Amino acid sequence: MALKKTFSKDKSICKVTFTVSKEAAQGAKSINLAGDFNSWSSTDTPLKINKSGEFSVTLELPVDREFQFRYLLDGCRWENDWKADKYIPAPFSNADNSVVTTYQSK
Repeated sequence: MALKKTFSKDKSICKVTFTVSKEAAQGAKSINLAGDFNSWSSTDTPLKINKSGEFSVTLELPVDREFQFRYLLDGCRWENDWKADKYIPAPFSNADNSVVTTYQSK
């Protein structure tokens, strides 16, 4: 799993590519991204699979913020990003949520 970030020229938007490797997908047929940025919808942000079996999606997020998220594999198994910027306790379960930050280095 990985997060790749690029900032717009005016530094108002951070494009974040969320990637789940074939190994991390563990044979999943579908993966959706749920988080603060989509009201935790388990269906609004599907990742696309490429020929190598890797899943990914790119979102444009506002800068200087933190967003909690998790991946939903095959509609039934929640996973965190192994390389998230940090993790914080989820408010409604005994698990942690992954966090992506869009802070710019000064």
